[in-house]
Amino acid sequence: MKAEPLPIEGIDYVELYVGNAKQAAYFYQNGFGFAPSAYSGPETGVKDRTSYLMQQGDIRLLLTSALSPDHPIARYVITHGDGVADIALRVKDVDWTYKEAVKRGARGVRNPSILKDDHGVIRGAAIAAYGDTVHTFIERHEYKGAFAPGFVASKGNADPVGLKRVDHVVANVEEGKMDYWVEFYGKVFGFTQLISFDDKDISTEYSALRSKVVKNPTGTVKFPINEPATGRRKSQIQEYLDYFKGAGVQHLAISTDDLIATVSRLQGRGIEFLNTPESYYDGLAKRVGGMSEKIEDLKKLRILVDKDDKGYMLQIFTKPLQDRPTLFFELIQRKGSESFGKGNFKALFESIEAEQARRGNL
Repeated sequence: MKAEPLPIEGIDYVELYVGNAKQAAYFYQNGFGFAPSAYSGPETGVKDRTSYLMQQGDIRLLLTSALSPDHPIARYVITHGDGVADIALRVKDVDWTYKEAVKRGARGVRNPSILKDDHGVIRGAAIAAYGDTVHTFIERHEYKGAFAPGFVASKGNADPVGLKRVDHVVANVEEGKMDYWVEFYGKVFGFTQLISFDDKDISTEYSALRSKVVKNPTGTVKFPINEPATGRRKSQIQEYLDYFKGAGVQHLAISTDDLIATVSRLQGRGIEFLNTPESYYDGLAKRVGGMSEKIEDLKKLRILVDKDDKGYMLQIFTKPLQDRPTLFFELIQRKGSESFGKGNFKALFESIEAEQARRGNL
C-alpha cells in the first residue's frame, strides 16, 4: 500500500558508528578529501561519545565512537563492525512527521525532542528501519550553528576529490525480507518503487540477488533494497549479512561531476577499487555509444559504463572500507541516465566474487 508521501526534503547526514572516530576521520579526510567541520565530545560537554562531522559537497558524514565499553554504540560496533547506523532525513516539521510515521506503522526509537544553544534550535526524532539502522528526522531551519548543540566548529586541511552528494543508499536485508521493507517505505514514507531486478537480471554462474529501488517524489532520497537469491555458492549479500550479523547499509553511492578525475585522485591516495575484467571493455563503445570519455581512460581506471533511454552513467566501486567485507562506496557520474547499472551487474559481480574467493567465502 502506498500512502501520501511524507515531506522528506533530503538526506541531512549519514552517521557511522566506528571503533575509533578520530582515526576514521583521518582516513576519510586524507583518503577521500572530506573536510572536518564540527566536533562533539567531552570538551564540548558530551561525556559518553565523540563525533566528527566530515563534509564534502552536500555530503555530511558523522563519525561517532563510544567512550565506554558498555555503551550502546560500543555494542553496535562489537556486533556489526564500523557501519552506517543512521540515515538522517531533513524535514520541515519533526513532530508531525514522527507522529504520522508511527501512525502508519513505524516503530519509534526516540520521541521528538528539542536541542538549544546560542545558535538556535534543532528538533529531532527517530524511527527504526532494517536491522539496527534508524532514520532520524531533523528540523534545522531555526539553527545557525556548526551542526547541532553540543558541537563546535572545527577546521582542518582537506583536498577534495569532487564528491558532490549522496545519490542513493543501498540496504542488504535477509532473504524473504525485501518486499517487507519495500512495503514499509511505501506505507510509512509514501515512497514509490522506481525499478526492480530479479535473479535473472543480477546473477553469475555462482550467485544471485534480488533488488528493488524506492524513492521519494522528488528523487532526492533513493533506497535500493537487496536480498540474497539462491545460487550455486554464497552470494555477496549473504556474505555481508554473515559478517554484519544482520541487515544493514551495504554501500553509499556518491555522485561526482568528473568520475575520471575523482578516481585518479583517489587511486593516487591509495584507495582500492574493485577490478573489472579486461573483456568488459571489448565492444564497450558499441554497447553504449555516444560517450565523451575515451575508452582508454575508462579501461585504465576500470570504470564501468551503462545507459538507458535518457543517457549514460559511469560508476565504480571501492573495496570494503574496513576490515569486515561490509560497507563500501560506489562513485557515480550521471550523464542523463537514471539507471543503477543493470548492464554492469555481471562484470561487477564477477569482480566481487573474485574478492570473495580470496577471502574463502564464495
